[in-house]
Amino acid sequence: MAPSVPRLRLGSTEIIALADGEGAFFSPRADAFPDATAAQWAEVDRYDPGAVDAEGRWRLQFRAYAIRSEEGLTLVDAGIGPADGPAASWAPVPGVLPRSLDAAGIDPADVDTVVLTHLHTDHVGWAVVTDADGHRPFFPNADYLLQRAEHDALDALNPQLRETLIDPLAAAGRLRLLDGDTTLRAGRVVATPGHTPGHQSVLVAEGREQVLVTGDLLVHALQLLHPEIAYSHEVDPVAARHSRERMLGREAAGTLHLATLHLATPHLTEPFLSA
Repeated sequence: MAPSVPRLRLGSTEIIALADGEGAFFSPRADAFPDATAAQWAEVDRYDPGAVDAEGRWRLQFRAYAIRSEEGLTLVDAGIGPADGPAASWAPVPGVLPRSLDAAGIDPADVDTVVLTHLHTDHVGWAVVTDADGHRPFFPNADYLLQRAEHDALDALNPQLRETLIDPLAAAGRLRLLDGDTTLRAGRVVATPGHTPGHQSVLVAEGREQVLVTGDLLVHALQLLHPEIAYSHEVDPVAARHSRERMLGREAAGTLHLATLHLATPHLTEPFLSA
């Protein structure tokens, strides 16, 4: 059965949630967020109940997002990837992103831009695939956008990705390094460092509505309800908190929707996020 394809429309632009997988996190959520209280966990479980299973384990969704507009087709992140992908040691591979793309009516060859929010393996899995001819971009006609600060931190983050991701994209002439906020055909990249040195998110605006494709700016609804709580896998918790508070506290003249990659609900619209 084809994966479901949740969509959010802003004028002529569609923000499409593309499932790639789901599964329990590799460590208890109390270890991931050691400062959270029992009352806060109870609150967040009411808010996003699908993020905890019957055994109390943190259950993650793994998604990518497509932004389809009259100007072009952008993909934000590339999921957990195939069975032999870089996330195979811990994520529930193989992912189903190719099936999700097909269900959404998206041919990989039609994607003109891929925004990689950061270089953790569950966000780059389908960016480059391996076949008899070696490593090749899965989206052959797309420019792959990465913050220069993330690229420069590659050896500290995931040095194995140099051979399997960065070098093949560069060899194909498809890697584009950004220095901070950058305008896209639809929306713009916003630098949101902290989770990793060069983490970036994508903001799309249409009239009085905005959609923020969060990447790992938010990995759990706990960070939405309590942005001050640190995540143990953040490179710079102070910068990550600042990025969350800056983006969630935006004085938008309308409504801010959140397109999340790991929360149980893909699209969130909260009254307290509306100006």
